[in-house]
Amino acid sequence: MPGIAEPQPGALLTPDVSRGASGERRQGLWQVLALFIAALVVAPLVVLLTRIGDADPELLQHLQDHVLPQVTGNTVLLLTLVVVGTGALGTGLAWLVSRYRFPGRDLFSWALLLPMALPAYVLAFVAVGLLDFAGPLQTALRGVLGADVRLPPVRSTAGAALVLTLCLYPYVYLLCRNAFDGQGQRAMEAARSLGLTRRQAFWRVALPMSRPWLAAGLLLVVMETLADFGTVSVFNVDTFTTAIYKSWFGLFSLGTAAQLASLLLLIGFVIAVTEHRLRDRAGYWSSGRSRASEGERLSGLRAGLASGACLSVLLPAFVVPLAQLLAWAWPSSAGIDTTSLQAALRTLGLGTAAAVLVVGTALLLAYARRESPGRVTRLATRVATLGYAIPGAVLAVGVFVALGLADRLLPAITGIDWRIGGTLVAILFAYVARFLAVGSGPVEAGMSRIGHSLDDAARSLGANSRRRLLRVHLPLLAPSLLTAAALVLVDVMKEMPITLMTRPFGWDTLAVRIFELTSEGQWEAAALPSLALVATGLLPLILLDRQTRAAMPTPAREPAVKAIAT
Repeated sequence: MPGIAEPQPGALLTPDVSRGASGERRQGLWQVLALFIAALVVAPLVVLLTRIGDADPELLQHLQDHVLPQVTGNTVLLLTLVVVGTGALGTGLAWLVSRYRFPGRDLFSWALLLPMALPAYVLAFVAVGLLDFAGPLQTALRGVLGADVRLPPVRSTAGAALVLTLCLYPYVYLLCRNAFDGQGQRAMEAARSLGLTRRQAFWRVALPMSRPWLAAGLLLVVMETLADFGTVSVFNVDTFTTAIYKSWFGLFSLGTAAQLASLLLLIGFVIAVTEHRLRDRAGYWSSGRSRASEGERLSGLRAGLASGACLSVLLPAFVVPLAQLLAWAWPSSAGIDTTSLQAALRTLGLGTAAAVLVVGTALLLAYARRESPGRVTRLATRVATLGYAIPGAVLAVGVFVALGLADRLLPAITGIDWRIGGTLVAILFAYVARFLAVGSGPVEAGMSRIGHSLDDAARSLGANSRRRLLRVHLPLLAPSLLTAAALVLVDVMKEMPITLMTRPFGWDTLAVRIFELTSEGQWEAAALPSLALVATGLLPLILLDRQTRAAMPTPAREPAVKAIAT
């Protein structure tokens, strides 16, 4: 192997003996590196918890009496509606596509994932623009049926729940579809041999067997709903995320925002732990890669109803919003304002920088786990990738508080007037903490496919850990690294709460630009940047379709599925 020292006599026979204390020291260094990365990710949350007592007592009492009851009620109601809607929609569509054959089945199988490319806040302002009292739909209805005709108000909790359901059901659909496909034909044949109809087989066999996948999908839906800021802002629904933003930027009380953020963090933690324990109490069986089910062929009215059911979801979730965005953007496509162009360039620059940082950090974590496969390293790796389960508004407050503390301590220690808060360093740090799990999924999956025999061979030739990483692992990991970078880039470009709350003054991105324009009711002006985000969102769907068709996800691969599907 070029550039690697010649093997010493006996090295091929006893490669591990030569490592000795130096090998143990290198393992310790990789372990320390993993712990350091985990500590950096957790630091904002730890510092955030220390600021709980800094809120103004009078302001806090006012929030407890007048704001928290409404915010808590809205959040619980929104969660309930979205979980029920996504669970029913995602599971039903997955069962329909997996177990029946009807016109357009192959097309709908992947097309039903397209709403994942549409940010929820984009679909929200399109829905408001179309369905509001002054929108084209209600205006046309009044012209035909009379001036007294009105639709239910779209700016409501129900409207926000409908939009979030249409945007988030693909999480449940994707995992349940793969679960139903993984059960194979033998499970259904066994159920039918016991006298069960297809409907009974679904409720008594298929659905219980797919519970881990369904629970994982619903957990993702819960976390995304708790973290949502743009959608509820468009619909004027006060939830914990909007209350955190208003406390910080409206009431100028960082302590109050920290208290609300810690409460939201506690809610998310309790939900995640409860779901995990409920799943661990039961055992599940999967037939793995058994013979796939061809499905029952539908004809006549039943075939038309099946195709119509898929189309009735795809139209309002993706086709109609995309058509409306194109209609709004077409008149202004010739005159793109410089503000939006600058926002696009900043979005691309921030996304690229964040992708490089996240993928580099994920590579170090994956290699540390490979070189030092102990319990401490595994725990540090898991802690370091918890950021994705934390709502963006909570993480933004934690990063701001932590960097504010660093701005006060570093000058006293170094004698240099450091200032990190309010700079690009702050927003990039928040991106790394939030999206490290997205980058770690593909990188860890790629690392697991590299056999340890290659490490032993390189080690026997005298290559140390750094040289093995550069000369052996990096070339083999190139596809996984590119996949991870693409996924992180898309996620960063669509991220709103972190960008809105931690960006330097005047540093607007496409997501922030959309938020500002829609806050002023300028739907047409927000269409072009929205289309740019939708176009970038199609990239992970291509990667997703390839990877899910190449390998069947299992509960053990749920973190990787989350990284791909987001």
